[in-house]
Amino acid sequence: MTRRALVALLIALASAATACAGTGQGASGGKDGQATDRVTLRVGDQKAGSQALLKAAGLLDGTSYAITWSQFTSGPPLLEAVNAGAVDIGGVGNTPPVFAAASGSKIKIVAAYRQSAKGSAILVPGGSAITSPAQLKGKKIAVAKGSSAHYHLLAVLKKEGLTFKDIQPQYLQPADALAAFSSGTVDAWAIWDPFTSQAEIQHKARLLVDGAGLVNGLGFQVAAPAALDDAGRRTAIGDFLTRLGKARNWAATHLDEWAQVWAQETGLPIEVADAAVANAVATPVVIDESVVSSEQEIADAFTAEGLVPGTITFSQFVDDRFNDVVRKAQQ
Repeated sequence: MTRRALVALLIALASAATACAGTGQGASGGKDGQATDRVTLRVGDQKAGSQALLKAAGLLDGTSYAITWSQFTSGPPLLEAVNAGAVDIGGVGNTPPVFAAASGSKIKIVAAYRQSAKGSAILVPGGSAITSPAQLKGKKIAVAKGSSAHYHLLAVLKKEGLTFKDIQPQYLQPADALAAFSSGTVDAWAIWDPFTSQAEIQHKARLLVDGAGLVNGLGFQVAAPAALDDAGRRTAIGDFLTRLGKARNWAATHLDEWAQVWAQETGLPIEVADAAVANAVATPVVIDESVVSSEQEIADAFTAEGLVPGTITFSQFVDDRFNDVVRKAQQ
């Protein structure tokens, strides 16, 4: 599929998204002070993402602006939609913004959070003879290109003195990767929760190595510059980020309630949701120099490996004007 055709498809998918409108009275405020009662915020989401979290926390309703949700299989296609102007904002892991930046996409990182690295995993079948990461050499490994799992796999290989040239990467989106993994078509799978828990519980996968000490655990909300330039949508984004921050803080102490909604929204068995939410607790953090430098390390690692073109200056894709939502989320 050509890039133009892909963008057209993403726009069509976003246009077909299910609307979920708030019905609060009056217009929301925000430091821009702009009315949002006529604003529709187009939000990109992933499985067990922001929509499920906000619903579980009781923070999805009551907005003065409408929200339409578009579901994506992973971060890279979501950011394609942001770049194409089909989505105003969406949540992704630590690596998709690096690949989007490398391709010159029009994106701005506007909020950050940090979660446990244990949900990031490289899995092998239960009966696999592979018992250490060093044995991944020469093996077929499923991974979504440009995803957080892509960097986790790179970091694991680097620690073992290996490169991507030493393996046979199979670039697959999660659903296709799960099928390949469960059928034995691939030897290993680099993935994130809730897919990690799903594979372990339903398909008897075995954890080879998680992300502890290897990945930064960061995730982001990424917005389209055009949305930030629009006063009404900018105010809506500020309110949305505040609600999302509050929901993340709520989830840390309400895992059971979160898991129940997560299971309902995704169709996953409750035992999978229970296992996944324990690794999905995320703390809102400000976008500061430590966040930028950590992401720059990821960008430099992909450049050194020859997996992205040119040199990326990550700070150019950051907008920290919403850092105060971290404080507001505590209120």
